Amino acid sequence: MTSNDAVGTEGAKNAGSGVDNYRITKEDLIKSSLSLGSLGMEFSWTYYKQMNIAFCLMVQKMLKKIYHDDEAGYWAAIQRHLSFFNITVQIAPFVGGIAMSMEEKIHDGELPADTVNDVKAALMGPLSGIGDSIFLATIRVIAAAVAISLAQAGNPAAPIVFLLIYNIPAFWLRIWGVQQGYKLGVGFLTNAEQSGRMQTIMFAAGVVGAMVIGGMTSSMFYATIPVVIGTGDTAQTLQEILDGIMPGVVGLGAMWFYYWLLSKKVNPSWVILGTMIFGVVGVYFGFLA
Repeated sequence: MTSNDAVGTEGAKNAGSGVDNYRITKEDLIKSSLSLGSLGMEFSWTYYKQMNIAFCLMVQKMLKKIYHDDEAGYWAAIQRHLSFFNITVQIAPFVGGIAMSMEEKIHDGELPADTVNDVKAALMGPLSGIGDSIFLATIRVIAAAVAISLAQAGNPAAPIVFLLIYNIPAFWLRIWGVQQGYKLGVGFLTNAEQSGRMQTIMFAAGVVGAMVIGGMTSSMFYATIPVVIGTGDTAQTLQEILDGIMPGVVGLGAMWFYYWLLSKKVNPSWVILGTMIFGVVGVYFGFLA
């Protein structure tokens, strides 16, 4: 090999490594899963778009790396990820990994820009249902039960045990999840897009999400209608009559009303304020409880 050949080979290696320097690495992914945005997913929570700011903080450094040669593309990506986002916090890095693998392909012109938010929206409902069941309804309860029994026995390690039982699986899922999400996004989602299975996946995720929302409208609606209809032994409240027709119908009706308002582009802040005022007035005059 001549000296010119050696220089050419070395130049090719440097060129290749220059490209690789702007690809997402395992270290980038792990750092994002333990970043201020990821760990503080609910610190900047708002009623309007909930965890969107924290999500941007979680992925911002990786977006900067992806769009190192396209400042306008970087700011467009930031704007994309400022859309509504809400999920069980321990699963947020998994979605972030998927989103960043898709952003690489958006940067390379292999995917349309709006695809990433479609995927995020489809994943939020199903993954939140799974995540809340695991962490809030199972691990947290087990951790509290163990810690309470230790505290009752006078063991000063009780709060530490609670934190360890809850946080060890939580941090493991963050670190493992962001890497698996990135791998899943690079491989599975691309193949699904090319084969036409993406629409099927999105539809199935949407069905599961609708089921989760349906359950939430019943279990998380706390108002009742105590207006009494009839007299004597036959008297019933309007709430009892409606529950006899279909349990949870009031919550379902409220959900559809809010959905209609949002479809008419009513500002969510006005919806929230109106709900608060209506609740106070309803309790004061006795037609809500």
